[in-house]
Amino acid sequence: MDFQAFPGRLAQVREVMARHQAISGWSHEVRIVAVTKAHPPAAVRAAVAAGLGDVGENRVQEALEKQDALPDLPVAWHLIGALQRNKARHCVGRFALIHSVDRLDLAAELGRRLAPGARQAVLVQVNCSGEPQKGGVEPGELPALLDAMRPVAGLDVRGLMTMSALTDDTAEQRRAFRMLRDLRDEAERADHRLPELSMGMSGDYAVAVEEGATMIRLGTVLFGERTEG
Repeated sequence: MDFQAFPGRLAQVREVMARHQAISGWSHEVRIVAVTKAHPPAAVRAAVAAGLGDVGENRVQEALEKQDALPDLPVAWHLIGALQRNKARHCVGRFALIHSVDRLDLAAELGRRLAPGARQAVLVQVNCSGEPQKGGVEPGELPALLDAMRPVAGLDVRGLMTMSALTDDTAEQRRAFRMLRDLRDEAERADHRLPELSMGMSGDYAVAVEEGATMIRLGTVLFGERTEG
């Protein structure tokens, strides 16, 4: 597979990001997580060669296989897909950030699998779209979950993650992203430090950037259509 178009696509994404940050007056750094699901390890190399240091995978096994195939590549691996509790033991220490923690039993299992003194950075996924098929804690249940996760040894809760509905309606996209930002602000007033907002994908990242995203998860807009999955 040819990734020669990647640098140009990345440059276009950066231009869009800068323009939409300016619209809302944001100036913070927005990290691009290159989503390499269903692409070969060469996609990861292309992302790193173009200057990206963060790579996201949806599936645990696929991610681990790519990590093993690229042991010396300077990249931070993100797990952005749903995580089952029985796979938690495979994830601790292998990912710089797990985006999809949405319940206490999963958080506790991650903590239990950590080596003594080790830490695992995570985000809490929130279902801001209201779609039953999407993962994430319900918005009204987020405060209780954050409080319950405080005592989990070794778990470093860095922020929140969400997905908007699969729609071209920018108002609906904005509603979901603004809800996540408002939930984060409310949680910080309750003494939870949550600097990261992971929101926005290929079809809606411009709106997410306007609403204060600190991380966007991009696959198709950078790599083209996937061949599977």
